[in-house]
Amino acid sequence: MTKPIIELKKADLTLGDGASSVHVLKGMDLIVQRGESVGIVGPSGSGKSTLLMVLAGLERVDSGEIHIDGNPIHAMSEDQVADFRGRNVGIVFQSFHLIPNMTALENVAVPLELAGRSDAFAVARDELAAVGLAERLTHYPGELSGGEQQRVAIARALAPHPAMLIADEPTGNLDTETGKQIADLLFKEQADRGMTLLLVTHDHKLAARCQRQVRVRSGEILKEENTDDKAAAVA
Repeated sequence: MTKPIIELKKADLTLGDGASSVHVLKGMDLIVQRGESVGIVGPSGSGKSTLLMVLAGLERVDSGEIHIDGNPIHAMSEDQVADFRGRNVGIVFQSFHLIPNMTALENVAVPLELAGRSDAFAVARDELAAVGLAERLTHYPGELSGGEQQRVAIARALAPHPAMLIADEPTGNLDTETGKQIADLLFKEQADRGMTLLLVTHDHKLAARCQRQVRVRSGEILKEENTDDKAAAVA
C-alpha cells in the first residue's frame, strides 16, 4: 500500500502568550494520500490557514508529529525544513507576494537560483508559458492584472516540481470569472503533474471540486467527506 504523503498526528499549537494566547490546533490528526485534492473549509478563525502553515513547515507545532512524504519535519531544524519545503512544497497565497521591482520571469526564477538551479530562467519561462503568460515575461507585477499576478505566483510555486501544492484562499482577491480561471488552472496542473493539492477556501463550490473536504472548527477536524459520496447522496 502506498504511504500517505501527509501524516499529521496529534498536532497541537498555541499562539500568543498569557491572556492573549489562542489554542489554534487541538490535537489534530490528518492523513492525505499522494495525488489527492483536499478542500479545507470552516469559519474564520477555525485554524484552516494555520493548518496549512504547519504542513508547509512555516509554523512549528508545540507537540505532535508531521510527516511529509515520510520526512518528519517536526524534528528538523529551521534550515532543514526550509530546504525541504523549497524542494517539495509549493505555496500559493491569497495575496500574491510578488517582488514588485522584479519581472514575472525574475519572480519565478529567483527562488530557483537561490536553490542553486543553473537552469532557473529556462524553467521559469516554461512554467510561465504553462500558466498562459508566455507573452508577459518582462512585465512587472504592477503592470499585470490580479489574475495574471496569481498566475505568476502559481508558476513560482510549481517551478520546483513539488509533490504537494498548498493554496490558501487562492481566488480570494479575484473577481468571480478570474477566480474560476485560476481554479481551473490549479486543478489542471494538479492532475497533469500528479500532485497533492491542499486548498483552503470559503468558496463552497471551489471546495466541492476537491476529491475530499475536511471541515475544521475551533482547531479541530469535525468531519471529513468524499465529494463523490456527497454528490451521490444528493442525487
